[in-house]
Amino acid sequence: MTTDANEIAERYLATLPAAELRTMQEAGGLVIECYRVLAKTEDNIVGELLKTEENFFEWDHYPDGDVYDTESHSQYYYHAHPPEERPGEHGHFHTFLRPSGMPAGCLPAPLDDYEAPEDPDDALSHLVSISMESKGLPVKLFTTNRWVTDEVWYKAEDVCRFVRLFDIDHAQPSWPVNLWMTNLMILFRPQILELLVQRDATVADWVEKHADRNVYKDHELEVTSEIDIDVDAQMSAIATCLETAK
Repeated sequence: MTTDANEIAERYLATLPAAELRTMQEAGGLVIECYRVLAKTEDNIVGELLKTEENFFEWDHYPDGDVYDTESHSQYYYHAHPPEERPGEHGHFHTFLRPSGMPAGCLPAPLDDYEAPEDPDDALSHLVSISMESKGLPVKLFTTNRWVTDEVWYKAEDVCRFVRLFDIDHAQPSWPVNLWMTNLMILFRPQILELLVQRDATVADWVEKHADRNVYKDHELEVTSEIDIDVDAQMSAIATCLETAK
């Protein structure tokens, strides 16, 4: 399911309080600052993350072992699919939150095939994926079906709470990439929350049409919602909304 970015801006940004818009604007400023600093040495977000890698192989996680914040329990990695699977994309980030960082009372969705992992903290939730083009800029956000990342499924209303807690607040393997990732998730928070609601709607629709299948294992359903994004356009929309708010 594809969502129109301008529609979300009109429906959501205009309804947000000025304080939240300013928070998003500040986050966008940090995203742009990361671009500025990296550009001084002709680097970009993806190149910075991969700078110590001798090779880049499709499907492998970068960095090896993922990036994990032990205080927030946020996690991410970067990888790529074969070009024919995702035309125009260099690769994408997957973002997660582990149970140790979740609010009290947030439990996995009560699905018939749910099996609790041996380590309770392995019941992680996928938040959103960030698609990157060849110049290292984000061009799309998307959500995925459960089988894609082997996550544990949580209801969208809970995952929307998790998104607000995502934070990578350390310098390894790259401080600029971690700062960029954390603030991009704030800058595009309204879009991410909408995509998660649509994710559950897509799954519900799939169940209705394919009652004989386990939707969460169905490889015919991979991407459950997606939207094109542009940092400059988002910043302009926020500025416009703040002018109106005044």
